[in-house]
This record gives sequence, structure tokens and C-alpha cells, in this order.
Amino acid sequence: MKKTFEDFKKFIARGNVIDMAVGVIIGGAFGKIVTSLVNDILMPLLGIITGGADFSTKKIVLSPAEIDAAGNVIKEEGAILYGSFIQNIIDFLLIALCIFFITKAITKASEKLKKKEEEKPEEKKPTSEELLTEIRDLLKEKKD
Repeated sequence: MKKTFEDFKKFIARGNVIDMAVGVIIGGAFGKIVTSLVNDILMPLLGIITGGADFSTKKIVLSPAEIDAAGNVIKEEGAILYGSFIQNIIDFLLIALCIFFITKAITKASEKLKKKEEEKPEEKKPTSEELLTEIRDLLKEKKD
């Protein structure tokens, strides 16, 4: 049991597992932002363009709901919610587009940083001969 716990501890402590966990958490939060962008900003605008159409409510009713005299639902309606499907496709495309632009910006920024570092003049490292010569000269000065 102790060996299994140690193996699990090593697995969790590996960098790529932690990076993946951070990515999943940030991805979930980012997904909420994009979903809000779609639902709260883009879909109402699209509704105005399409004459007030709200995609999320679009459906094809296969079997209508059965309701008793008191207004209680006896049997739920069977429907194909194609509007919800369209909304999810738009969500996916917007998320993919946002991730594309963010990745492109990060790549461009990292390329600029890499280029800056390549342009920096490298410090000349002394060779072994030069170091030995310097040590010899220092020792000579110390004797004199």
C-alpha cells in the first residue's frame, strides 16, 4: 500500500499532470466566459438580425406533452432540440476561435522574446588556456 501511495505521489507531482490540471480549470472558466459571450451578447444580436428568432427555443416536437385537467404534466414532450444544437456549435466555434487567437498571440510573443535573447551579445567565456594564463600571471605578481 505504501509503494502505491509513493507511486501516486510521484505521478501527481510530475509537472505535466499539474499543467494539465491547470489547463482544465482555466479552460472551464474560459468556456464559461465564451458561453456568456455567445448567450448574452452574440445570440441577442443574431436574434435582432433574424427578426427576433431565439435559436435555443427552436425544436421539432415529435410527441406533444400530455397535461391533465389540473395543468400537471402527465407525459413530457418528446422533441428534437435543434436550436440548442446550433447554439452549441456556435459556442464551439467561438471557443476554438478565441483559443486560436490566444495561441497565436502567445506564439508571437514568445518568438519576439526568443529573438530578443538571440540578439543579445553573448559574453565571451574564457578558454582553459586563457584561465591558466591568468592564474599564472596572478601567481607571478604575488611572488614579486
